[in-house]
Amino acid sequence: MLLQTRSPEVSAPTGAAHDRVYRALRLRIMHGEILPGASLTLRGIGKEFGTSTTPAREAARRLVAEGALSLSSSGRVSTPELSDDRIEELASIRALLEPELASRALPRAHLALIERLQNINDGVARMVARHDATGYIRTNLEFHRTLYLRAQAPAMLAMAETVWLQLGPTMAALYARLRRSEPPHNHRLILAALRAGDEPGLRLAVRTDATQGLRMLRG
Repeated sequence: MLLQTRSPEVSAPTGAAHDRVYRALRLRIMHGEILPGASLTLRGIGKEFGTSTTPAREAARRLVAEGALSLSSSGRVSTPELSDDRIEELASIRALLEPELASRALPRAHLALIERLQNINDGVARMVARHDATGYIRTNLEFHRTLYLRAQAPAMLAMAETVWLQLGPTMAALYARLRRSEPPHNHRLILAALRAGDEPGLRLAVRTDATQGLRMLRG
């Protein structure tokens, strides 16, 4: 089962239930809590969230449209197992989008933001020490999202989040392969570039951080 069973919310409107299921399942996929190739059933999703299959079906449809789930001709819903070419494509998208978001955020990267990012990175280090893959992915994305929000480019950030969503299960596989023992070195370079106002250095550190690990999965 994906989640702990929750009490049914029989009074919730279908639309509200659908949105709740969608948001919760979306986060679980983005944070790597569901591994690549895992099969899901609408009945199982509904049971876990205390809803009928209708909200589960609508949530699954939205996630299929975003590339977070795949739907086979037989109606089987699962998290996708990404090919090497697909991983390379998504890494390239990150390499294009995220340095631009960081660059746009740089003029608004005041001391309070840098301190906030440092605190989040300390949390990343704690998750690494605990060998908590889900916690690591969650805090790592929080680090990037906190910076990119200062870019004031919501459409671009939404595109980046869709890529993160598609990569979530694969990121969990990556974490297991890398067996990290310390937080990402590039986070320290990102923080240093922000403190120095170094845009080229920031772009390079973000691009490397966003793509280096993913490309280790190829082959």
